[in-house]
Parts: sequence; structure tokens; C-alpha cells
Amino acid sequence: MNSTQRISIPFLMALLLVLAAVPATAQVSSQCPGDLNGDSIPDPFLFRNNGTPSNQPNPDYDPNVQCMHLTGGDGFAAMADDRPLYTFGFFDATGVPDDQVMTAGILAAAWPAPAIVVDEGKQFYLTLTNVGMLKRPDLFDPHTVHFHGFPNAASVFDGLPESAIAINMGASLTYYYNLVEPGTFMYHCHVEATEHMQMGMLGNLYVRARQSFDGDPAHGIAPGTLGGNTAPGAPMGYAYNDGDGSTAYDVEYPLQLGGFDHVFHEDHVNVQPLPFAMMRDTYPMINGRGYPDTINAGPMHQPLDPDTGEDLNGAANSQPESSLITATAGQKILLRLSNLNITVIHTLISPSIPMEVVGIDSRELRTEDGLTPLHYQTNSVSLGGGMSTDVILDTSGIAPGTYYLYAANLNYLSNYQEDFGGMMTEIVIN
Repeated sequence: MNSTQRISIPFLMALLLVLAAVPATAQVSSQCPGDLNGDSIPDPFLFRNNGTPSNQPNPDYDPNVQCMHLTGGDGFAAMADDRPLYTFGFFDATGVPDDQVMTAGILAAAWPAPAIVVDEGKQFYLTLTNVGMLKRPDLFDPHTVHFHGFPNAASVFDGLPESAIAINMGASLTYYYNLVEPGTFMYHCHVEATEHMQMGMLGNLYVRARQSFDGDPAHGIAPGTLGGNTAPGAPMGYAYNDGDGSTAYDVEYPLQLGGFDHVFHEDHVNVQPLPFAMMRDTYPMINGRGYPDTINAGPMHQPLDPDTGEDLNGAANSQPESSLITATAGQKILLRLSNLNITVIHTLISPSIPMEVVGIDSRELRTEDGLTPLHYQTNSVSLGGGMSTDVILDTSGIAPGTYYLYAANLNYLSNYQEDFGGMMTEIVIN
């Protein structure tokens, strides 16, 4: 057997402890209108007896419904200097049948959490299943999903444990969102928020503007390609329903700023008192990676045990999101920036390509009457914890080559004691 097939005795013992702690009546139950086989994917056609799709339309299918299934659990992530760190996190179980979700979600936490990309005007059903902590079977922490900055119609779906439902181990809950506002948001677990967010339970989330699909014929704005409506020369989409095309873009990239305090993570897996008062991020990252891993377009290498070389995640890809930005000269790049760091206000610099700030905290910058954009150009933007900013990089007149986007504070340009790393990525203009 190779390292991805081997299951150690400690792994089996911990798995048995986790499963033994799950109530005997626990059953994963996702809710997704139009889903016929329990995999959280709406099915447009009915199934034949052999399980294959037929040509008979599914009467419950609604094209305006989007669904996703996440699990909450634990795992490991590899820092840019190869140090493995224990994490909490979410796993994208969309496409996994309900009866296999518990097994699939064990030790599969992703850092950052799987990106949630949804469309304005649709209804979003998000199921969260708590699979427990394999490496900390002494913990029975509940989890939630908090759609940060979004105006939920009902507090029960907001994820705050004081006013909503927290999901215990072995249980599932489906959140419902009516996507009435576009913009760059973010999400995280709100249970014991300081601990769970430091441990990695946070991710990118954005709602694509309706104008990207429908266009705005009254103002000569052709529909983009996001909804399959192609028009000659049309941009890929619009950051907001601007009515004048001022937030048009050709390529988009979500970039979430964050960091880990390695002492906090190592104390956690070693079942030691957690140093909340001394929390200090020693591994600044973008989308869960430090430079040069940020520019790796493919999957990250697996976190390995430094003593045995064993794959700590059982082959699960713990860091799937690259931060490499690529575009063709002349294109407009939309950067969806967010900061869910619980200890630091970050400033991001683009010294060579000016940034046009078009939105802050999921709101386009416009006059109160909506007639005049208040966008502005800068070479740096600052984001406190819980803030988002939408910026457009116009590459017209920019020579092909490699440019940089990085933290203004030089101490965040390191991977702990390794210099020339941390919160930095590249913009490659072809």
C-alpha cells in the first residue's frame, strides 16, 4: 500500500471514538428542491429504474435554485515552509450521497473553506453536517455557517448561536438564503468564533450581480457570459448592477487575507490550554497559502508528519485555492478582497497596476441617488476584520509581465522564520 492507502491503528481508534460519540439516531439529511438522489444537486430530469437520467422533466426542478452541502470537521494544512498545522474547517460534500457524507467529511477540512459562488435572484439551500473532530475526539463542538454581512430574512439562518441553531455532532441543518443583493461577502463558523476562526473555519463567498446575466439594454449594456448569454465584446460580468457598465470585468479572483498562529494550532492538537491572550499570526496567507505557494496554480502538496512522512489528511486536498492572478493585456481584473483575520488589520499594495475601488462591504460606491459612481483609484487598500473590498485592475496599456500584490507590513512577508514569503502573490499579464 502507498501512503494514501494506508490507514494507521491510531487513525482507526480515533475514528471509532468519533463515530461512537455520534448519536445512534444520527442521520445526514440534506434539503435541496429538485434533488432526487440526495447529493444536493438539483436534477432536471427524472431517473430511470437503473439510476440513469431519463428524458422526462422533473416537475420539482427549479433553475432558480442553487444547493450546496458542507461538512464541519478537522484536518491539517501545510504551511509554505512545510510545517503541518492542525485545523478545523469545512469540506464541500456537494455531489456526495447523504449516506456517505459522514465518512467523506472525516479529516477533510479545507483551508480556506470551499468558496461559495452564487447568483443574485436565486434561492440558495446550504446544508451543513457536523462530522466531529477525529484528532480531538474529546471535543463535541457544534458548528454553524454565518453568511457575514448578508441581510438574512430570518435570524434562525444567521449562524449566531445566541439567536440561531448550532449544529451538534452527527446532525445536519439546511440554511435558506434569498439572494437579493450582489457583492463580496464571506462566511465562517460563529460558535466559539475566536477559536474556530483562528483554526480555519472561514472562506470566500460572493453573489454575482444580476446584470451579469440579464444585461441592461436601457443603458446599452449587453449581457455577459456568466449565464451562458454571449454577446460580441461583452465582459464576463459586472461586480454590481451599476446601470452604466462602470463595474465591468473580464476575469475575477476572490482573495481572502488571513493567518495562523502556529502555537495556537499546535497547542490545540496536543490538548493544551489555548493562548488566546497571546495570539499572534506567524503565518500570514492569501487563500490559505503563503508565498510562493500562493502562485501554485494546482493543488497544494499534502501536509506530512515531519517524523514519519505520513500523509496527515488521508489524501484529502486541504488547500485547493490558488491565489495566482492571470489576465490577457487589456482585460479588466476584478479582485474580491476580504479579511476575516481576528487579530490584524491588513493593507494590500499593488504598486504597478492601480486599483479602482468600486465597492466596500458589499455596496457599490455611488451617490445616494445612484446616478454617479464614487469609485476611486489607489495603490493600496486596508481591510479590518470582517471587511470586504471590490477593486478592478485595468490592464490596458500595461506591458505583459509579472507584477506583485502584497501586504504593506513587511513582517507579514514571511513564513514564520522564513523570509520572502507570506501575504504576497503575483499578477501575470500575458
